[in-house]
Amino acid sequence: MAGTWPSDRPKNTSNILSRSFRLWSPVEGILWALELDVGLIRNQIYPTEVFGGARSRRLRCGFLKPARALLSLCVIGLATQLWTQQVGPGSIQGTVVDKDGAVLEGARVSLDQPASSTESETAVTSDGSGHFSFGAVPPGTFKITVSSTGFAPQSRSGVLHSGESFDADAIALLMSGTASEVHVTASQVEIAEAQIKVEETQRVLGVLPNFYVSYAPHPAPLNTKQKFELAWKTSIDPVSFLAAGAFAGVQQADDTFSGYGEGAAGYGARFGADFGDNLIGTMIGAAILPSLLKQDPRYFYKGTGSRQARALYAIAMAVVCKGDNGHWQPSYSAILGGLAAGGISNFYYPASSRDGVRLTFENALFGTAASAAQNLFQEFIVRRFTPRLPNYGAGQP
Repeated sequence: MAGTWPSDRPKNTSNILSRSFRLWSPVEGILWALELDVGLIRNQIYPTEVFGGARSRRLRCGFLKPARALLSLCVIGLATQLWTQQVGPGSIQGTVVDKDGAVLEGARVSLDQPASSTESETAVTSDGSGHFSFGAVPPGTFKITVSSTGFAPQSRSGVLHSGESFDADAIALLMSGTASEVHVTASQVEIAEAQIKVEETQRVLGVLPNFYVSYAPHPAPLNTKQKFELAWKTSIDPVSFLAAGAFAGVQQADDTFSGYGEGAAGYGARFGADFGDNLIGTMIGAAILPSLLKQDPRYFYKGTGSRQARALYAIAMAVVCKGDNGHWQPSYSAILGGLAAGGISNFYYPASSRDGVRLTFENALFGTAASAAQNLFQEFIVRRFTPRLPNYGAGQP
């Protein structure tokens, strides 16, 4: 029954350990020590997902349900408040491209704020990925003018609100009549592909995959093909198979999910369920839904600002992600992905071990709170134990 412990699911240490995998991460180890049985999916802008893991089919803990729901609601409420109530100066960013969409490096971008009490005009140049940004911009009307040798200047105007991060998107420059030579760089797809190659080398302690975290200061959005490729490589990583086999052995020894039986057949069924939870959760929450909803499933390392600001950012990322258009938005992919994976798993788990609808939603709610804790580990701890990372300097999503 939903909300109860089936007789064949003893709440002891080995059972908690065996259900902690989807995949193992540092925060799951601490939750296990607190007698919480939590499987996570990044967001996990992973999201959604640390070390290539996915949200578990079900979550079980020793806390009372009211306390678990209250903790989850507090985290979600805090994250929503942080997301919607920003104050102070804002920022403006964008990308300079040509008419074919190829990024332009070295373009001059000037910012003019006639009503501002500070310096009336500032200027920057676009970097190797065509990106430019202005920080600590006072709120009010502004005008951006972009120019580059061989191209006709382009302007864009708008209003910056207090605390807003204004994305000017891609500003396309057209060739001028006197153009003779133009310096262009790789397209957005090529830049994203190069960044993914780096992410696929990220392994904590040189072993545990940590593919769904971007340390690049200006990450390019992923297209549908890249989202599916990253999810597939995460799911079939050797660590995924080894961990599924190990936890299936623990479950077999503890007679967890007794409906699967004993012997080789029982072990195979448990291994298939463990690996299936990881595969289904990752493909739905990090590939299918992000492609349909045009959201990025990765966590974007901040790395700048005060510890408090970084902590609040990490917590907010449990329910917020970056869209493919560069704007922040609710992380529907991670939330719905956890619910969908939990529902599907009821088709292949023994009848005595299946969760009801109510418990599935409770687990998804608590999983969101657990994702916030996982993001804190990503922001403050995990990078220190990931060798051979490129020297990006101070990160900023």
